[in-house]
Amino acid sequence: MDIVKIPRMEKQDYDHLIEEGYVCRIAFQGEKYPYIAPFLYVFDGKFLHFLSTKYGKKIDYFRKSPYVAVEVEKYTKDLSCYTFITLQGYLEEVTDSIDKKIIREEFVSLIKERRLSNNILAALGHSPQDPPEAIALEERSLVWRLTGVKDMVALKNI
Repeated sequence: MDIVKIPRMEKQDYDHLIEEGYVCRIAFQGEKYPYIAPFLYVFDGKFLHFLSTKYGKKIDYFRKSPYVAVEVEKYTKDLSCYTFITLQGYLEEVTDSIDKKIIREEFVSLIKERRLSNNILAALGHSPQDPPEAIALEERSLVWRLTGVKDMVALKNI
C-alpha cells in the first residue's frame, strides 16, 4: 500500500492563505519543550507582524532565542478541506517609532474590518473596554516581525 502525500501549495495559494488569515501559532524554543502560543498577525505583503504583551513566557523565550516556527492554517469544520503553512525564521523587535505606529494601525484596521470582539484587546495588553484605536495610541505591547525565513512547508488537501 502506497503512502498518500498531501500536495504542496503553489506560491499564490499560500500567499492567499496568509493574506486572508489573521490568527497563527508561534512555536518558541522553550527550556525543554517548544512553547506554542496563538497570535494575531498582519501581513504587509512581505513580512508577518505580531503584537506581544510585555509579559509572559514568550518574552523570556524570545529574549533567549528569537528563532521560531510560525503556522497559519485554514480548515473546514469537518476537515474535508484544509491548508496550512509553516515558516521557520526569527523574530525581530520593531523599534522604529514610525514603523511601529503603522503596524499598530494595521492591527486596529484588522480588528475593525474583521469585526473581531473587543475581548481580543486583552491579549494585546489593553482592556476589552478600550476602543481598538488604543492599540495605536499606546505602546502596551511589543511589535515583532518575522524575518530570515529559512524553511517553509505549505500543504493543502484540496
